[in-house]
Amino acid sequence: MTEAGARAAVEAVYRTEKRRVLATLIRLLGGFEAAEEALHEAFAAATQRWPVDGVPANPYSWLVSTGRFKTVDRWRRQARLAAAVPALTALADTTVETVLPETIHDDELRLIFTCCHPALAPDARIALTLREVAGLTTEEIARAYLAPAPTIAQRIVRAKAKIRDEAIPYEVPDRAELPARIESVLKVIYLVFNEGYAATDGPELTRADLGAEAIRLGRLVVELLEEPEALGLLALMLLHESRRAARVDAAGDLVLLENQDRSRWSRELITEALGLIERGFAMRHVGPYLLQAAIASVHAGAASIDDTDWTQIVGLYDTLLRVDPSPVVSLNRAVAIGMRDGPTTGLTAVEAVLSTGALDDYHLAHAARADMLRRLGQTGAARSSYMHALELARQPAERRFLEARLAEIDSG
Repeated sequence: MTEAGARAAVEAVYRTEKRRVLATLIRLLGGFEAAEEALHEAFAAATQRWPVDGVPANPYSWLVSTGRFKTVDRWRRQARLAAAVPALTALADTTVETVLPETIHDDELRLIFTCCHPALAPDARIALTLREVAGLTTEEIARAYLAPAPTIAQRIVRAKAKIRDEAIPYEVPDRAELPARIESVLKVIYLVFNEGYAATDGPELTRADLGAEAIRLGRLVVELLEEPEALGLLALMLLHESRRAARVDAAGDLVLLENQDRSRWSRELITEALGLIERGFAMRHVGPYLLQAAIASVHAGAASIDDTDWTQIVGLYDTLLRVDPSPVVSLNRAVAIGMRDGPTTGLTAVEAVLSTGALDDYHLAHAARADMLRRLGQTGAARSSYMHALELARQPAERRFLEARLAEIDSG
């Protein structure tokens, strides 16, 4: 294999296997710092060895074994763990452990449950897990929380310090403890999917790898626990995933829901999601994910934007606001009101949400206001709001969409 080919292979494996390798190394080595160093050493070794030896048949096992061996060797050289020779001997076993405890049979999901420890504040445990397990950047996590990046960074540092100072073990909770952590686990998976569905930055609007990984984890949680919110989250992700192919055109530009070719929506994923929603509602416990999935299912069942049952959607948003109030939910409800009752009423609802100041830095809120104004023919005010949204937007595809709207207004 050529050096260039080996380098490309290492980069491809890094993209697809990094999270899984890190999760296994944390389990084997017992901490984030040791595992992160082992991960980097393993990939550095791969860039040296794979051009000579070729890509191994099982890159994941090779990387885990290499990273673990190098860590154990370093510990031995530093003589910092002389009293732990028996433990080191066990760690140096030549094979990667494949038999996991019965509770959770996936290293990445195990690590998510482990990191969502009740001793950590909810926002801190979720931010830590998104950064260390899912591999999201601090900026991507900040976007999810509509918070400044330094604030998120501080949460992660404090969470790591608490784990270290209080010697919180990296142990998978037993089955009886899983329900206490499920809310945080689902939030992590949800935010990973959101970043895959609408990327914070980068050349493409979506990140298929994150979307697929979130759905994979969602399926595992559903297998693990018969929990209505787990069913709702998986259904919600499948419904959004069903529209992925129709959300961008051939040039990679954003296509709004009202303009999407619905024949390109995956009916297979929609059918699976509807079954999950039915199972969830049968449990008679309605939470935010199940409600969001129900809203998405209304869109999935409509032949066009005009055939959409906006009254039902507004009613579902009313319920969602009572169950899980947030400024973004209020904004989405306001947009739905505009679709049901017209742009004048919609504009009033959107401006009421903006007046709280909670979404001042959220570009989609200003884009929603601009769209209502455009539909009312108030082009000057619409242009101002589109400009404000453009100033806040980072994602190239979203920026191109806003620039196109401005060009339409400027051309009359």
